[in-house]
Amino acid sequence: MLSGTLDFYCTVNVNKHTSSSGLSENFIGNWLIMTDRKPLGADAIMALISPAVQPGDTLTMVDTPSLILDLDAFENNLKTMQALAEHHGVALRPHAKAHKCADVAQRQIALGAQGICCQKVTEAAAFIAAGVTDIHISNEIVGASKISLLARLARQAELSVCVDHIQPLKSLSEALVQQDAQMGVFVEIDLGQKRCGVQTIEEAVKLARAIASLPNVTLKGLQAYHGGIQHERSHEARYQASQAAAQHVQAVIDAIAKVGLSCPVITGAGTGTALFDVASGVYTELQPGSYAFMDNDYGQLEWGEGASFQHSLFVLGTVMSVPTPTRAIVDVGLKSTTAESGLPRPFNLTGVKCTGLHDEHTMLDADASVNRPPLGSLVKLIPGHCDPTFNLHDRLIAMRGDKVEAVWPITARGLSR
Repeated sequence: MLSGTLDFYCTVNVNKHTSSSGLSENFIGNWLIMTDRKPLGADAIMALISPAVQPGDTLTMVDTPSLILDLDAFENNLKTMQALAEHHGVALRPHAKAHKCADVAQRQIALGAQGICCQKVTEAAAFIAAGVTDIHISNEIVGASKISLLARLARQAELSVCVDHIQPLKSLSEALVQQDAQMGVFVEIDLGQKRCGVQTIEEAVKLARAIASLPNVTLKGLQAYHGGIQHERSHEARYQASQAAAQHVQAVIDAIAKVGLSCPVITGAGTGTALFDVASGVYTELQPGSYAFMDNDYGQLEWGEGASFQHSLFVLGTVMSVPTPTRAIVDVGLKSTTAESGLPRPFNLTGVKCTGLHDEHTMLDADASVNRPPLGSLVKLIPGHCDPTFNLHDRLIAMRGDKVEAVWPITARGLSR
């Protein structure tokens, strides 16, 4: 009876007095009368959505999809990289673009990190607001609004930035003069990634001299990062590429020294080449980011015996469908993890592999000899690339064993200007 009555109201009233929302006011009113519903306000409706988890909960209580962190593995990774840097007398400045989380950055700094790297000005602002006071923006910043913000932030924290062209350098100098602020500047050199950076030694020298001649900026040194070689699978290939890069960096240092200028800081390196760059005698500062989490892409590298990093970051999902004896569908999709560096990998599920990733679904296929995960079970997925995966989540759930120890906000999520 109710269904037929509602169908009648849908038919009769839907075209009368259409509101700005596109729904008939008569229809809305009659719907509420016939179902005896008491409408809630928008805030009250959203309040019905409970948090995914609370500190003290267990893993089985976590609503999915959720981004979770194994604190034991995470802390081991932090200590391993910090010890590596200290053993060679090199500063560690982890890259916060990997996680965008102030709680992660603060723990890295507490262990001895020099500060952090950011990639964008708004990203840096979020970390400054959270109490981080030493930040290197390992990127070029162009545009009046961004440079103005950067100059204002320079009054709040120790900041440095990269340049590869005279125009934004002059604009930054002018903005800093207006703000009565100072900033360190690095000449970025292109080591073969074909992204940002000056292309020749002569350009590097010219830009270094320009920095030295302008007010309120100081030549800090060189930004020398080769992202392209970080993911070379072969240990030997990464070693050889990092050696060639270091030789070029040294040539730039020597050329700048010949014009009477020094480069006190040579910053760069990454997770994939840190073992080689730390011992090169060229780098004074390392910028690894993914080492703290070890995504699936980095997990496929040959690491040798220099250091051992563990998978600590996972996207937790629930098996939502088991349509065949060998297939399981998990409620994690492209809105919870990314696939540009490969599909996620199921953690500790022998004989089970990820075969597809759609907007809201991950497809897992099991070998005929093993059982696929049962309906309703939890699955940990190692993301293919940790950086953009972090940017898809509001919170990071920090776990000690199977217990939630803390829930950390992804402080700079979405701040990409």
